[in-house]
Amino acid sequence: MDNLDDFIARIRQVTGSETGGLHEPVFAGNEKKYLADCVDSGFVSSVGAFVTAFEESVRDFVGAQHAVAIVNGTAALHLALLAVGVRPGDEVIVPAMSFVATANAVSHAGATAHFVDVDEATWGIDPVALRAHLAEVGQMKDGRLHNKETGRPITAVVPMHALGHPVAIAPLLSVAEEFGLVVVEDAAESLGSFVGDRHTGLFGRLGVFSFNGNKTITTGGGGLIVTDDEALAKKLKHLSTTARVPHAYEFDHDAVGYNYRMPNINAALGLAQMEQLPGLIAGQRSLFNLYSEAFAGSPFGEVRQESAGTTSNYWLQAIQLAEGLKASKNELIQGCIDVGVSVRPMWKPLNRLAPYSAHPSADTPVTADLYDRVVCLPSSAFLANRHG
Repeated sequence: MDNLDDFIARIRQVTGSETGGLHEPVFAGNEKKYLADCVDSGFVSSVGAFVTAFEESVRDFVGAQHAVAIVNGTAALHLALLAVGVRPGDEVIVPAMSFVATANAVSHAGATAHFVDVDEATWGIDPVALRAHLAEVGQMKDGRLHNKETGRPITAVVPMHALGHPVAIAPLLSVAEEFGLVVVEDAAESLGSFVGDRHTGLFGRLGVFSFNGNKTITTGGGGLIVTDDEALAKKLKHLSTTARVPHAYEFDHDAVGYNYRMPNINAALGLAQMEQLPGLIAGQRSLFNLYSEAFAGSPFGEVRQESAGTTSNYWLQAIQLAEGLKASKNELIQGCIDVGVSVRPMWKPLNRLAPYSAHPSADTPVTADLYDRVVCLPSSAFLANRHG
């Protein structure tokens, strides 16, 4: 395409000639020291001081009462759904625009993902469209909302803060209350993002974070659940450690549990990363300004900006292409990849994926449009350092 070189040049105006991966980790603190300390202690599995220290660090940063470290984000969301009472045969509302793990966690719980559209402003669940959809397909039966087309109860909603940008949480909570839905936040990408002065993950019964290698901070692989409910926190810790009943030596288990606790060696890495979190977020936010300047006045479109009343961690930078470039998205992406510039599309809509194409779904035109027009840009926090 004629303007491919211009598109690449604007990205390299920010990144320089070596962009690296889409979002690479930054190891510039105590990572090696804490990992060595963990190995020297002999406690590298799910029991150890680093697990507790990491939980406390995230808990205090977020402002939650309790935090439970889990082996990965998908497992954390699975466990969170079980803890709030999602059961086989239920339906759970999820955005059609999300990483597949959101829907997979619902499936792991034995429930059915029920897809709804996102809004243009936040790229998260559209509360207005959600209310209209539930009013159309739902009916109250025995005090619970049911899908009148499938007969299954709809028990929960999982808003996901896409690319780190908070959803319109206040009106969504209102809709959830109106229809009796439990809210579990998929905050996998939004560590360091706020609505007003309140951190994402604190609005639902539970909030779930991910620390995969491409997140703002990483534990290599890991997740964490936050809550202000002490009973839920105890339940999560119990279920995540195979539901073992405390005893000096006896192996007794009072429920079907899961081996889901984060290992100490992963938490050691995470604790060192938490010490750098403010600087990493500052780098990601600086990248937004740099990309906005690079694409200002261009024909390509607009760089994704945080919504009014929110503070985003800008985990992943993205440009929403102009309508006229929709047909050129794949060509732009392939052209960038061919010269070593790490860009990616948004996730394929979940209601188009083979495992979920037959699942209940509202119409999702905004999700479809964003998939056709959004390109994610190189977003590693260290890229901002090249500009002083």
